[in-house]
Amino acid sequence: MIGLAVSVGCGIVTSQAPELAQQYRQRLNGALHELGGVVAAFDADAARNNLQRPEALALYQASDDAFLRDRGQSVQVAIDRLDTLARQSLALDALPAAARPLALVNAPDTTVLRGTLGDFEPAVPITPHGLLWAGVGFLFGFGLWSLLRRLFRRRKARPVPGARV
Repeated sequence: MIGLAVSVGCGIVTSQAPELAQQYRQRLNGALHELGGVVAAFDADAARNNLQRPEALALYQASDDAFLRDRGQSVQVAIDRLDTLARQSLALDALPAAARPLALVNAPDTTVLRGTLGDFEPAVPITPHGLLWAGVGFLFGFGLWSLLRRLFRRRKARPVPGARV
């Protein structure tokens, strides 16, 4: 019974992996959209002043004003983060739905993942990939239980050859 309970528990937990990946993907794309707007506004401001992005950033860097240099660095960080999020979004989109949870293990954006975990709401695994992950968790739990049972099973005392009973 304990083995079945462990197996079912692991199945329930892993069945949530596709939902976690979906909620992560939605949050990632929301961050990508918002950050894209910030960078687009910067690019539009630069264009209105007949500047390309690198030239506008160089003006910030060359400024004698510490605030403007700091602001230029903040914009560069936003641009770099936008590129990172865009690459990750494309990589997630390229994966089949059942493999997306593995991408979260590989190289998630920690800020997005932390927010996703904080707001995560479980879902019933009625999609094929949800059921697949539930099955994987069930099998993992069963294997884990079997291993633990073997490790901690009481061994029967074996008679020592030549000893009197």
